[in-house]
Amino acid sequence: MAWKIGGNRAAKLSMLLANSLLLLSAVKATDSGPEWDDFEDDEMLAYESPVIDAKKFHFADHFDDVEASRKRWVLSEDKKDDIAEEISKYDGIWNWEPPQRRVWANDLGLVLKSKAKHAAIAAPLQKPFEFKSEKPLVVQYEVTVQKGQECGGSYLKLLSIGNDTEQVKGFNDKTPYTIMFGPDKCGKDVKMHFIFQHLNGTVTEKHCNKPNNSLEELFKDNLPHLYQLVVRPDNSFEIRVDHKIIKEGFLLTDFKPPVNPPAEIDDPNDHKPDSWDEREKIPDPNVHKPEDWDENATIQLPDADMIFDPTATKPEDWDTEIDGEWKAPLVENPVYKKAQSCGTIRNPNYKGKWIAPMIDNPNYQGKWAPRKIANPDLNPFQMTPISAVGLELWSMSSDILFDNLIITDDVEVARDFAANSFDIKRRYIDLEWNSIVNKVVEQVKANPSSPAIGLLAIVALVALTIWCGSGTAKVQDSDAKKADAEAKKTDDPQPDYVPIPLKEDEQSPEKDAGDTTKKSIQLSATPREEPKVQGGEEPKLS
Repeated sequence: MAWKIGGNRAAKLSMLLANSLLLLSAVKATDSGPEWDDFEDDEMLAYESPVIDAKKFHFADHFDDVEASRKRWVLSEDKKDDIAEEISKYDGIWNWEPPQRRVWANDLGLVLKSKAKHAAIAAPLQKPFEFKSEKPLVVQYEVTVQKGQECGGSYLKLLSIGNDTEQVKGFNDKTPYTIMFGPDKCGKDVKMHFIFQHLNGTVTEKHCNKPNNSLEELFKDNLPHLYQLVVRPDNSFEIRVDHKIIKEGFLLTDFKPPVNPPAEIDDPNDHKPDSWDEREKIPDPNVHKPEDWDENATIQLPDADMIFDPTATKPEDWDTEIDGEWKAPLVENPVYKKAQSCGTIRNPNYKGKWIAPMIDNPNYQGKWAPRKIANPDLNPFQMTPISAVGLELWSMSSDILFDNLIITDDVEVARDFAANSFDIKRRYIDLEWNSIVNKVVEQVKANPSSPAIGLLAIVALVALTIWCGSGTAKVQDSDAKKADAEAKKTDDPQPDYVPIPLKEDEQSPEKDAGDTTKKSIQLSATPREEPKVQGGEEPKLS
């Protein structure tokens, strides 16, 4: 009998089934093994929104306080250049909502809801980051590609300070940025971008060399992943994924095109004196134009066999009133050449414009050049200050979730922030998976004499796990469609954003806006019943 299962679900089923068979082999090969306790028996994890001390961050947003976060982020009102008008608008939809694999009710993220649309959103920093101190730049954020990714990016841009970034609503693909960082994938081309704009006379993009690690799984497993970039004043850098270093090196040596600044550059404050004479030759001041030099003589004369006598002069007694206008008598033209005549001939008296002969300039001082100074750009860390952070993306997958985005100058601050957010989340997910594995092992042990029964139990558990894991999204999607149908039956105005309702014992993410020390919520391995989504179509940030 053929099984009709969706692509992602079928892939997961195959992977889990293979792992289950390996477990079965391991259990049959030994009579005793480690006793794994179920997650729900002894593991209780609590989550609260990470505390944000404004003094420690240039930017920080955990997206749990929806009201404050929506005020911070601004949708682009601009368009992309150099593409068709009908697709140039940034009309991608953004929303604040929990992940589809919901762990905690009050843990929300910024989600790119739409696909195959240009989307851009940006937020100003709490305070600009300037590359002048002895402290590093630390950028850290989470991404969950909730529906897989075949083509699209989830990188961010750190926008350069200046007139073009004062109004973030004008953010577009041409907005100047200092650094671009994050994952990107299209087909088999998988990248971890780290690009910085390098100014050395002209602005050029420097692209970090690719890491050796395979990054394919980041776009397939539907799990949250933590991305971190650290750039230090000594020009060293490192890129981490889930706390593991995947690339490290130096700004001067690990980029294409390479950063090769000269040791010395022209002093921009040195200017040529007005009296500086850099003419190698000058006209001879002692030579003058001859008096008979006629610069007005034409280069061509009419070609005729008879011409007015150029030596004739008007008689002294010629009376114009009586005798009329005087004309010289005609004489034979000495240069007349009838056989080659084209109507005109060259004037033998033509000399052209008189120019004095050139001599060496006795005051020549050579070609002027500004003095040289040591090149301060031997330290490419000193980049253009950053004033805002933006997401300018296009993706063929929807529901890409961004969470816990911070910019700081302290690696320990970033590590602590991750420990209170990402690390807890992944710990919960890992323990949940271990609990499932425990159940599989127990079923196999309970049927040691019947491999067929044990295998069937494994398959049943695996299939149940897959269907349960996707149940939340199905229920939410079904309820959303029902709510959408009901909304279309009325002419009443619908709200732009309808937060997902929480249980009475859960704290609303919008309650007590600005409070980053929310009540902890205890969770066990038993999935929390998903609340229904209210509202009609996917809300769009207004």
